[in-house]
Amino acid sequence: MDTMVALKETVLLREKREEEVYEWAFPRVAGFVSHMGGSLDDARDVFHDALVIWFELVSKPHFSIAVSEEAYILGIAKHIWINRYKQSRNTVSLDAMEKEISIPEDYFPTVENKRLLRILEVAGKKCMDLLRAFYFEQLSVKRLVQKLGYANEHTASVQKYKCLGKIRETIKEKSLAYEDFMD
Repeated sequence: MDTMVALKETVLLREKREEEVYEWAFPRVAGFVSHMGGSLDDARDVFHDALVIWFELVSKPHFSIAVSEEAYILGIAKHIWINRYKQSRNTVSLDAMEKEISIPEDYFPTVENKRLLRILEVAGKKCMDLLRAFYFEQLSVKRLVQKLGYANEHTASVQKYKCLGKIRETIKEKSLAYEDFMD
């Protein structure tokens, strides 16, 4: 009977400690996630993932830390959120893309435009996006870096050059002339 009482007390102490950790650490995680552009649901997900990782770590036999549990959990949560933030920064939802794309009602591509589009498609979507932004939207290379997520201006310039090279090669392969695209 004494072991049953001791076990219940241990469980109660652990639950109380978990509540204390939750009350201390969750608001800090939520504040960090919010500051980094996340929602309350994102904060909950990150916090629970951090707790799972924490419980897995403390269950290992020779695990020890030099800081408080709360600080360790907060560090894990920050690491998780930063990784998710980096991954999500480069992705766009289909709904958002559909809202950005607008085709005029009176748009009917001519034969020349269709030919040009097919050649541009050979270069790929990234090249089309880059060339559209540079030539049609007339964005500077600095702005291209921000908009399309290149590492730096040099990388964007090199990519633009490569895209133009792909298009030139396609035109050479198909023996097309500049006049094929003009009226």
